[in-house]
Amino acid sequence: MIVLVPSTIALLPEYAGIDDPVAELRAACLDAVAPLASVASVGVVCAPARPDNVSRGIPTPAGLRVARHLLASVGFEGAVTEDVTSADAVLAVANGSATRSEKAPGHLDERSSTFDESLERALRSGDTETLAAVDAELAVSLWCHDAEAFHALAAVLPPGTPGEVSYAGDPYGVQYWVVTWRW
Repeated sequence: MIVLVPSTIALLPEYAGIDDPVAELRAACLDAVAPLASVASVGVVCAPARPDNVSRGIPTPAGLRVARHLLASVGFEGAVTEDVTSADAVLAVANGSATRSEKAPGHLDERSSTFDESLERALRSGDTETLAAVDAELAVSLWCHDAEAFHALAAVLPPGTPGEVSYAGDPYGVQYWVVTWRW
């Protein structure tokens, strides 16, 4: 089993406010991650820590922090590893562009719709070739810092395995998906 959740730090408790700005997304993530609570080990696929975060003293990748938090939230007590080949399940952490509207973190970029639509089709159909070919330079220009996570997901997802999308939305101009693959 593989589950994909977004890498947004808004899912972390230290970024939550009195009103949860991503309540619907958080609920979808917890529902998707809950079945992982019963396995012994979960391999995490995520992008490496961004250089700007490392320079600010945050060396742990955001995706790994989000994965650990979500797993703890559903009562997972097993091992979290970056070695996905020996894990019982995989938790991939990545999101699409952050340039989908005028108020998006990266402001509006017309290319983001095509970029995200291509990613969503690949996620839904298990198109590992498209996931492996995500253009890292284009991704960064669209404020998607997770191209490497999509490449790694392509390496562990059985080709052609359809994904069950439980959330697809772009609150705040950032494209998020929650997807589960079972085979």
